[in-house]
Amino acid sequence: MKTTQSKDGTTLAYDVYGSGPALLFITGATCFRSFEPVLHDAHVFAEQFTVYNYDRRGRGDSGNTLPYAYEREIEDIEAMIDAAGGTAYLYGHSSGAILALEAAMKLGDKVSKLVLYDASYSSNEVDQKEFNELGQGVKKLLDTGSHSEAISLFLEGIGIPKEMILYMQQSPQWETIVALAPTLAYDISLASDLPPLESARQLRVPTLIIVGEKSPASLHDVAIQLSQAISHAQCSQVAGQDHMADPTVLLPLLTDFLTHNEIGDK
Repeated sequence: MKTTQSKDGTTLAYDVYGSGPALLFITGATCFRSFEPVLHDAHVFAEQFTVYNYDRRGRGDSGNTLPYAYEREIEDIEAMIDAAGGTAYLYGHSSGAILALEAAMKLGDKVSKLVLYDASYSSNEVDQKEFNELGQGVKKLLDTGSHSEAISLFLEGIGIPKEMILYMQQSPQWETIVALAPTLAYDISLASDLPPLESARQLRVPTLIIVGEKSPASLHDVAIQLSQAISHAQCSQVAGQDHMADPTVLLPLLTDFLTHNEIGDK
């Protein structure tokens, strides 16, 4: 385990795998760097990249300086990029994709290229209302200390397949996941927003937007909106994949885009 410090003094824990260009892996809700699916993704991506796999604040071995604001997570990403040598590719999954996009819009040349998988913004006002209702239900469970139920409700509400939820509940890591329940409030605040299309139109970082064929329809809508707004973007639907994609399917896409393709203005 390695550590670095964010701007507000929060300790960030991370591991480094592989060799090649630096790729910062930004995970979604309920994930942490030693979670088995995250580790699997990181090790597969490490076949082509130097993967920086870190615990977002409030998770695993990282600190959790309060009060929370998404701007602090952007500062965390900047600290991780600095730890990686000053520039890096960003790969964000779900709410991690939201953070990756926000970071790319704020950190300029520190982000070389950007890959978003299933960016979990609310796709429209109806979707936003439904998500806020889900968030209220989750927060009520958190307020009563029902952390396991809060995690399960959130996962089901965002469309995680039931078999994946059952797998997680039976995993020896479930207790660790449940301990992360308070951080759901962070991810809920991120995903309750609509895509920042006006700001995204100013982004000049080459961007690959990926969505799983079997992912919820709202995430397909978000991918289309972002791909139309970002001038240096291309969009790819991955056949047969849901919100938790097989990294061996993603790796060729990442490798081709990050190490070979240069996307010009539309």
